Amino acid sequence: MANTNFESQMRAAIVEQAQRLYRSGLNFATFRKSFCNSLYWFRTPDGGFSLRSDKKAADAIADIYRNGGQYGTECATAMIIIYLGALLAVTGGSARFNSMFSGVQLMNWHKLPRALAETGRMNTYSSYYPGDRRYFKNPDVDLAHPEWQGENVIDLGGGEYYGHGIGIMSAEQIISDLNTARRSGSSRTSYLMNSAGRPNFGMLVGAF
Repeated sequence: MANTNFESQMRAAIVEQAQRLYRSGLNFATFRKSFCNSLYWFRTPDGGFSLRSDKKAADAIADIYRNGGQYGTECATAMIIIYLGALLAVTGGSARFNSMFSGVQLMNWHKLPRALAETGRMNTYSSYYPGDRRYFKNPDVDLAHPEWQGENVIDLGGGEYYGHGIGIMSAEQIISDLNTARRSGSSRTSYLMNSAGRPNFGMLVGAF
């Protein structure tokens, strides 16, 4: 599969899986209050999810989309679920997928599988595209509500973004929501950062 073709498929799948995750009923929860379906995952002491050794990664990821109401986590972990869902869709749940992610742990950027390590880094690009991970920053967040310090989102195209816990909104709507959680007296607005996180599409196509 050519790299450009794979990237195109992956970007389309990332957008589709973000929309699916939004419809799944996945709950927003801080790590302290996170929860998961124990048939497929163990909840770790730090609030992440660790794949059970007797389960296949493809089945466990599919369960999140199918039974989202049985899960609760924060926005960064939701991004990783979207990437894995996209890879699962593009590769068809191959044996290679299950092998690569046999020990997968879901917890923001701290326990990323090697194949997705670059998604945890934000870089500046000349252009941004649907499927990019973007970040809305709230520089004067109310410290009583640290979960509102920013929002990881997937660019869906057409001026819309998906953020777990916020939903599908325009940039203006997300900024407006974040601004409701600024500390008293703040004059600085929330904003969309000029950077993006992207998988290493070249490495991924080689892996599959």
